[in-house]
Amino acid sequence: MNSMVPKVSVITPNYNHAPYLKERIDSVLNQTYQDIEVIILDDCSTDGSREIIEGYRNHPHVTNIVFNKSNSGSTFKQWEKGIELAQGEWVWIAESDDWCESNFLEELMYHIGRSEEQLSIAFCQSYYYYMETGLLRTLELPRKLVQIISKDFFIQERLLPNNLIMNASMAIFKRELYWEVSPYYKDFRFCGDWVFWAELSLLGDVLELGKHLNYFRKHGRDVTGKVNKSGYNFIEELKALTYFKNVLRAPKEYINESLVQRYDKFQKRKSSLEDHVVDEIQASFETVMDGGMLKDMQNRYRNENRFRKLKGLLSRLRGIGR
Repeated sequence: MNSMVPKVSVITPNYNHAPYLKERIDSVLNQTYQDIEVIILDDCSTDGSREIIEGYRNHPHVTNIVFNKSNSGSTFKQWEKGIELAQGEWVWIAESDDWCESNFLEELMYHIGRSEEQLSIAFCQSYYYYMETGLLRTLELPRKLVQIISKDFFIQERLLPNNLIMNASMAIFKRELYWEVSPYYKDFRFCGDWVFWAELSLLGDVLELGKHLNYFRKHGRDVTGKVNKSGYNFIEELKALTYFKNVLRAPKEYINESLVQRYDKFQKRKSSLEDHVVDEIQASFETVMDGGMLKDMQNRYRNENRFRKLKGLLSRLRGIGR
């Protein structure tokens, strides 16, 4: 390392990601930016991850390897364990099933060094990589190669209506600010990172890099996919939006836009969800939505359903008439 204290602490929390683990760790250790320490955490995996991790024990950049004796049940608790061990000025949560370009850190640290603002987060763009098809997908390209977003506007510009730091692996953050963030994000199983980035962004400006340097792997074992399939993503997202609204005081119009999006998605998916999950989601909407807004949305969908039924009936009658 270039100094006794590394500039960046890389934390890789793992649970049963043995098939992807070597590619992940190698993509960290092969960074062109080498002023790093690497902390590998395993949450009591049962798939051979331990043997892979042990192969890195003597690597000069690997400062800590921790195997839990029992599963913590939360990736966010693992984040905190790693941060407690970290020594770097910046922290990178390099999720165990993702990977990145070799210049990921070099690009971010270069632009951080050129910035005069007090930054809390720096992030690049990310590809979604779908394992089943081999398809790469990305969101709309940013308008600028590098931009600094004020802490006063980051939530409404990048976290609402949706979280554009959709994968922790695409971002780094200032370690000293972590201790000013509420522990509330650890109450979530799925979208605690959304709350985490929101709170952290209020503590400093955010650097956004327009380059795609991260790969967010989507596969059958990822938590996001499982939660989305069950429908519980709606409950967690609405819990987060309630926090954005009542605690973080995010602008009402951005909260409402996010709620409308989620209500639309819920209506399209509710027929595939279990009845008790539908009831929970509906109750969550009633908690966070203004009564008038929820009533308008419900009326809209009733009218659309009536229209679809009428359209179907007319189509059948035309068929009979022929």
